[in-house]
Amino acid sequence: METTIHEAKPEIIMSQSSPHLVACLVENHPGVLARISGMFAARGYNIESLAVGTTHDPKTSRITIAVPGEDNIIRQIINQLAKMAEVIHVEDLSEEDHVDRELMLVKVSCAKEMRSEVMQICDIFRARIVDVHHDCLVIEISGTLGKNAALIELFSPFGIIEMTRTGRIALHRGTRRMTIPDA
Repeated sequence: METTIHEAKPEIIMSQSSPHLVACLVENHPGVLARISGMFAARGYNIESLAVGTTHDPKTSRITIAVPGEDNIIRQIINQLAKMAEVIHVEDLSEEDHVDRELMLVKVSCAKEMRSEVMQICDIFRARIVDVHHDCLVIEISGTLGKNAALIELFSPFGIIEMTRTGRIALHRGTRRMTIPDA
């Protein structure tokens, strides 16, 4: 009996305009992320991606939210987040010069005779092969949405078996940074 792998055909769904990147410094304690995501759900705002982690100060976490919408909607979101007790500071990084990246792991169907072609694509995109199996490769890539979308498009003919993404993270360019405002 032959086993069939159903290959996922990834759809790259992007909003009409590039989503805004809303960055929040928040108190690092249980329930904060649930309250913030609950605020989005209660008001019917969509989240395209969400990444959260502690900062260099273990008492604070940074949440980066990719949110589609017009400028007036984003201003409403920022104002509503700023009113939340656990939110220390919030801003739209899209309005500033910033660097953003997203990490992806992509499992690509790859017969032995196609490996060199997949490896060449990985070299061009500075992707890393992190796992090798006789029928597939797991590839790690970090990049902009455009770079990651281009890689997905190139891997699609081989067959993308599985894929996961972290969501976008971002920082201001140069010395500008998010800081805790004076009380």
